[in-house]
Amino acid sequence: MMDEMMRQTFEEPTRKSRIYGPHVYGFSMSIGPDGRPVIREFGNVQPGRFGPQLREEREPLIDIMEEKEDVVIVAELPGVEKEDISLHATEDQLTISVDNPNRRYHKEMPLPTKVDHRSARASYKNGVLEVRLRKLEAKRAEGERIHVE
Repeated sequence: MMDEMMRQTFEEPTRKSRIYGPHVYGFSMSIGPDGRPVIREFGNVQPGRFGPQLREEREPLIDIMEEKEDVVIVAELPGVEKEDISLHATEDQLTISVDNPNRRYHKEMPLPTKVDHRSARASYKNGVLEVRLRKLEAKRAEGERIHVE
């Protein structure tokens, strides 16, 4: 019986078998400005009603930091080119999307304060995306696309 199980484990998959993967799940933990722990999950495995659900899109690991005049969002997007990154901002939300043959990422995140989406600056280097948005002083119109440098 053990020999049969080993043979089935290492044989080539058949047309009927489904290949699952990769499974990516992780979390980061930090202390927020109020002194309370902040836990952020990332990956493509999400809790579901009937157990874990595997999605095609991964959620990247994100850090959101508030500086004196800016809100800074840092996202880990390994394995993509900057041309594949799509960013969309409004005064209270940022959406990051990547859709290429090898990787798919998607994350919509509320921002901690209202921002001027027209002031957005983005850079991408070595798999790390940094987006800077100036805090809003006066109310602006709805969002627009951001160019990645």
